[in-house]
Parts: sequence; structure tokens; C-alpha cells
Amino acid sequence: MVNISSAGTFKLGDRTVKRLGYGAMQLAGPGVFGPPKNRAQAIDVLRTAIEAGVDHIDTSDFYGPHITNQIIREALHPYPDGLTIVTKVSARRGPNAEWLPAMSREELRSAVHDNLRNLGLEVIDVVNFRSMLDIYGPAEGSIEEQVTVLAELQQQGLIRHIGLSNVTARQVTDSRKICDIVCVQNMYNIANRTDDAMIDMLADEGIAYVPFFPLGGFSPLQSATLNEVAARLGATPMQVALAWLLQRAPNILLIPGTSSVAHLQENLAAAELQPSQEVVAELDRIAAAV
Repeated sequence: MVNISSAGTFKLGDRTVKRLGYGAMQLAGPGVFGPPKNRAQAIDVLRTAIEAGVDHIDTSDFYGPHITNQIIREALHPYPDGLTIVTKVSARRGPNAEWLPAMSREELRSAVHDNLRNLGLEVIDVVNFRSMLDIYGPAEGSIEEQVTVLAELQQQGLIRHIGLSNVTARQVTDSRKICDIVCVQNMYNIANRTDDAMIDMLADEGIAYVPFFPLGGFSPLQSATLNEVAARLGATPMQVALAWLLQRAPNILLIPGTSSVAHLQENLAAAELQPSQEVVAELDRIAAAV
């Protein structure tokens, strides 16, 4: 049995979670749209993750839409003690699987209630506001109104904690004037290190950073160095990329996703990789070469 506790823990609001969690996006159909090809397999993945000690699941009701949260509820409800479920709001899916902004007050309120209903919860542990000012990456602009809506829902007892996604450092600073921010979820990996300064700032403040697309996402990272290091360590490139993230900063929480039990176990095994300083230095040079 893989020991994911080897990677340590970090605070997520008032919860302490293991640093290796699970991202549920791939439980939906192709393009994160429609039902999975094998619903029973999706349920098995979730139950296996919990059995392996995962206590942090990242999801959203716009995965599917609705389907991923419904599968989580079917697989795990009533939820085990200590499980932290994080969702995100501010997008909707078009009829052709488009990712569309849904950032109005009413859309945000409706999204929170959709998450509550489909997950079978009375309160959500963490709701991330994902900025859709630019769907392809962080873009400057005010998100004060949207964060204020979530803060109001928090005061009503529907949300325990608030996080941010796809945001700039300035937006994090401005949002913290409205309410406590417990995590930031942005794209970051061994080759895409735009958020280096933000990660260090958040670490100093005790705020979690949750990178998505740890190996490039829809455009997989191509790195001969990563492949060579993985071969030397007897690991996969994804395992090495995850292990590099774990050593990068203590506040990094990982949520690799998969719809395969075998791939899930492979991802979780990254917790036991301990790359040497020499290997880390070698991997650090990947970003400079991109």
C-alpha cells in the first residue's frame, strides 16, 4: 500500500490535509463533458483513493456539468470523517462543451447551491472563485464583486472557506481585504513557473497553493530531461513532476486526476519519491529551456 503521508500535510483553512489529494475532473466524459464511458470504474477510482488515505478531493459542478459531483456523491456519501471537498464556481458549459463565464451574482449563488445539492452537502468545505476574465490564464481586473458574493454565502453558513483560481497576485491581495483566502489554484508545473513569487508569498502567509496541469494538461509537457530523470529513478515522468512539486514548497497541495485505478495508484506513489538536491537542480533547468 502506498503511503501518501510520506509527502506530509498542510493546512487548508481549519482542516489539515495530506499534500497528495485527488482531482475529479477526469471522471466526466471526453472534454470534461457528458457522462464517463464507465461509471462503475469512476466510482471505483474514488473509493480506491479514499482507501489509500486521500482526504482532499477537488471538483466542480461544471465538470460534466453536474455529473462529476453526482458520481462523488454516489461513491462516497455519507462522506468519511476528515474528507475535505473543494469545488469551484464561475463557469458554465455551452451546448458544444464550451467553457463560458458565469460570474454574475445570481450565477455564483446558483452554482454554490448546485454544488451543495449534487454533492449532498449542507456546507461546502472550500469554494474557489475561478476568474474567467480570461479562460486561458490569469488576467488583471477586479473580482471584488464575485468574491463578495462568496463571502456573503460564507456568512450564511453555506461555505466554510473561500479560495481563488486562475488569478494574479494583485487579485489575491485585493480579495484578502474582503475575506480570508485559504488557497490559490493556478497553472504551475516544472516548466511553467510564472507563480514562483506567489507561491513563496503564500507560503509565508500559511496559504495553500494548488497547481493544476502538473504535466502540462491539454498540451502535455515534452521534456527529454524529465524523461531521462524518470528513467534513472525507475519512475514515470508524471511521478517525477509531482515529486518535484512536493519539494518545491511546503504549502503546495497536489490534486492529480485520473479515471484509472492503476494511474491513481501510480500518481499517489509519487509521495514516496525523494529526489536528491542534484536531481532537483537538474529538473529546475527545464523551465529555463522552455
